[in-house]
Amino acid sequence: MLIANGTVFMPSMLIFVGIPGLEPVQCWIGIPFCAMYIIACIGNTLLLIIIKSERSLHEPMYIFLAMLGATDIALSTSIVPKMLGIFWFHLPEIYFDVCLFQMWLIHTFQGIESGVLLAMALDRYVAICHPLRHATIFTRQVVTHIGIGMTLRPAILVIPCLLLIKCRLKVYRTKLISHTYCEHMAVVKLATEDVVINKFYGLLGAFIVGGFDFILITLSYIHIFITVFNLPQKKARLKAFNTCIPHICVFFQFYLLAFFSFFTHRTGSHIPSYIHITLSILYLLVPPLLNPFVYGVKTKQIRDKVAKMFSSKDQFIAIVLLLTLMVYLTVQCDLYFPSMLEDLTMIILC
Repeated sequence: MLIANGTVFMPSMLIFVGIPGLEPVQCWIGIPFCAMYIIACIGNTLLLIIIKSERSLHEPMYIFLAMLGATDIALSTSIVPKMLGIFWFHLPEIYFDVCLFQMWLIHTFQGIESGVLLAMALDRYVAICHPLRHATIFTRQVVTHIGIGMTLRPAILVIPCLLLIKCRLKVYRTKLISHTYCEHMAVVKLATEDVVINKFYGLLGAFIVGGFDFILITLSYIHIFITVFNLPQKKARLKAFNTCIPHICVFFQFYLLAFFSFFTHRTGSHIPSYIHITLSILYLLVPPLLNPFVYGVKTKQIRDKVAKMFSSKDQFIAIVLLLTLMVYLTVQCDLYFPSMLEDLTMIILC
């Protein structure tokens, strides 16, 4: 509903601009993003299949790695199909409540990924600094509780963000979102009302999840390095470093892009919007793309299993068909079931 000065009262529909300034070439920009998404789905699905089928990998570190792979698939699937709908099929509209639901999915999966990285860092800390106690500390029950906690923490913390938008913000300057997905601050900035509380809770939630995890992960690796440097044998030091290198690579690639995306939304007005939005998309796509390669290259059991799977023609064809079906169903769900998502989110939010 339009009111004074062209503002909109409680819009039922929002419209994605995409990448401002790059609209004429968005159809071409979608090609590498689509390729990254498909490769990420294939890599992480293979990772899940390998960890499930190989009994020697049923250890806490690889269980956390499987959680990371599942989270990466879910996170990239939360944004890419709709983004490709904007770029290729000229479908920029999204129901307001569906937008809130997408926001919840994205920020929840981001928080889960941060929690998984923390769990992996603590697992390496105990394995290297207290190896004799590792089996008694990281029991299957403890790993299950960690997984449940990592999921519930962001899922619950994000809900007030949605309620503050839904209940407090009624009047919006425009229905146009200068983004390709529903990011919290991108939606909040559309409102004409006071958004201090929304910004404050966004910062608080980000610190409780991302900031807290970042501090603990950093402290864990500092203790790991101190322990490793004090090892008497060079071979033992190299082995310990090799087990930590993949975790450190994933840790840096995730948090560097996360902090850049987070702070430029609040203080980066001098950064061109197309650069900020492109890097925000890469922040959600690069970790899912690289994680399977980082861990696959550094883990002998995973490398050997991949080689064995691809040497079998029947297994290779079955995997390709399964992944093709998965990507197809994902796109179809995004194109044909938005009304179902709207009904679901209206029930949840009301």
